[in-house]
Amino acid sequence: MARIALIGDHNPEVTAHRSIPLALDRAAGDAGLDLDWDWVGTATIGWNAPARLAGYQGVWCVPASPYADTRAALAAIRHARERGIPFLGTCGGFQHAMLEYAAACWGVTEPAHAEVDPRASDPVITPLSCGLVEVTGEVRLVPGSRLAAIYGTLEASEGYHCNYGLSPRYAERLQSGPLRVSARDEAGAVRAVELDGHPFFIATLFQPERAILAGWAHPLVAAFARVVAN
Repeated sequence: MARIALIGDHNPEVTAHRSIPLALDRAAGDAGLDLDWDWVGTATIGWNAPARLAGYQGVWCVPASPYADTRAALAAIRHARERGIPFLGTCGGFQHAMLEYAAACWGVTEPAHAEVDPRASDPVITPLSCGLVEVTGEVRLVPGSRLAAIYGTLEASEGYHCNYGLSPRYAERLQSGPLRVSARDEAGAVRAVELDGHPFFIATLFQPERAILAGWAHPLVAAFARVVAN
């Protein structure tokens, strides 16, 4: 049986946290996958993410940040990125995937998140010009991206619950890869990224898991589940 570590601090009042198990169960059932998942609280990871996450074939960094232990969440993301473990990050998971990559690959010594450090002079994650709390919006998938192939289309409508996203200044660095933009909103702001050369590394500011509450299986969750299980 393949196992997925849900990295975050479980709260049954969070819509995404109620949705994710349902979405994974639906994906597993539809495809006949032998798949299980566990909540892995950031405070339980400690200093050794590889040891704590041993035995998991997939990592999903979930919404509802700030996390209890930000460094542990970043360590879990790095573990998945460096070791080729299938990774999905949604909402807060997207934000922290960008923080981890900025530190490891862009040479940003102390990548800041404006929600945690509002006085930071050059945060990687900044307030959105328009909040996206309980908002549904159109996204445009980049032609040729893995995400576009998963969706089978270049346009989609997605739900959000966030007030923070990638700074436009840092978004410019995505032009040279291997981490690159795979979806933007109608104004051109980054809404999803993917990592070239990795078995599966996709992070979205939107929350695809919410689709299950409307009764349908989201293709991104299904694709992630398949890669983890196979």
